[in-house]
Amino acid sequence: MRRILLLGMILCWMIPVAAQQDIHPRAITMWDFSWLERRWAGAGFEDWDLALDELTERGYDAVRIDAYPHLTGVDAQREWVLDEVWNQQDWGSPDRIKVQIQPALNEFIRKCGERDIRVGLSSWFRTDTTHEEMNIKTPEILAQRWINTLKTIDEAGLLDNILYVDLCNEWPGNIWAPFFANQYPKIYWGQWDAPESMEWMQRAIALVREAYPDLPLLFSTDSQDLWRFNNDISFFDLIEQHIWMANQNQGEFNKAMDYKNGRFDPQAYKNVVANAERIYRSNPDYWSGMLVKQIKDMAVVADRLGKPLITTECWGIIDYKDWPMLSWDWVKELCEMGVRESAATGQWVAIATSNFCAPQFVGMWRDIAWHRRLTNIIKSSAINPKLLQRDSEAWKLLKRM
Repeated sequence: MRRILLLGMILCWMIPVAAQQDIHPRAITMWDFSWLERRWAGAGFEDWDLALDELTERGYDAVRIDAYPHLTGVDAQREWVLDEVWNQQDWGSPDRIKVQIQPALNEFIRKCGERDIRVGLSSWFRTDTTHEEMNIKTPEILAQRWINTLKTIDEAGLLDNILYVDLCNEWPGNIWAPFFANQYPKIYWGQWDAPESMEWMQRAIALVREAYPDLPLLFSTDSQDLWRFNNDISFFDLIEQHIWMANQNQGEFNKAMDYKNGRFDPQAYKNVVANAERIYRSNPDYWSGMLVKQIKDMAVVADRLGKPLITTECWGIIDYKDWPMLSWDWVKELCEMGVRESAATGQWVAIATSNFCAPQFVGMWRDIAWHRRLTNIIKSSAINPKLLQRDSEAWKLLKRM
């Protein structure tokens, strides 16, 4: 009898271990606010079924999108008028546009679920003509907007398809969190470890977690100063770190190609055309070495903290597009290196191939073989066994994969 009980205990233990061993990273892409805004003819998202089928064809099984919580949390059915965040980039709309978030958001999540595509929710807090985003004056208001938004998804029975919730993209960047920057103008981009910022993040996450305890929660970051992770971020369920070669060493590559004011000034891309590939090709080992070092250092930090990593914006240059005299070859070369290096660490549980993996970036999107090669690397790579333990901090996220 004791042998039977012992055998039963062993089998019960082995089953979850085997299941854990079957968990591999997801290949994720960032469709930001483009998924809803770029729906005019030729913009790339006018047919969600086509876009998602093409995403699946390329091997991706996760996507990160803007849920517009500051608007959804006020009136999800209302038609909002958004101002453009830029006119030189190909994310979102280059001009004023009207959007209605629900039921579009639920329809999109449902279509993702039908294809086993997990959805990461985030927000860039897009500015509308009434400046509703500026009404987020406290972390309590931020949390409530997200709770209201998640409720619209939960009531539709779609919450199981949500991979994680990023309460603000690249917090506390002034473009994406103007409500915070308005109160704390001396806290600059990337300084998420400032005491006021930490208080906001902790309070907002605690309140959303109280309402939705099973959802992995965080604020995404893009600070290249990894010493900032010496702060207590135990309230994060994961780290969503954005990593590019171009802004390493205080933005050395961007400075070398004289890239600045890239939101509305066409001269910025003239400088990219004149300088970007030439500078990279002049010393590729030096520039790619910066990227590899940042990836390896980030993996060490995450391992020390016991946190899983996700990266949805990466690996080479930050701003790029289909444009005369711009080649995608060198960009894809750096992105492939980033994928291989991050996948090899075992610390990433979802990896993007670039922040250009979307239909509107035709030169990148049409190379199906390149995408499939990289997504195969991602989805066949191993995850650090320490993260796969059921008592690890990562398990809340991993069990949703």
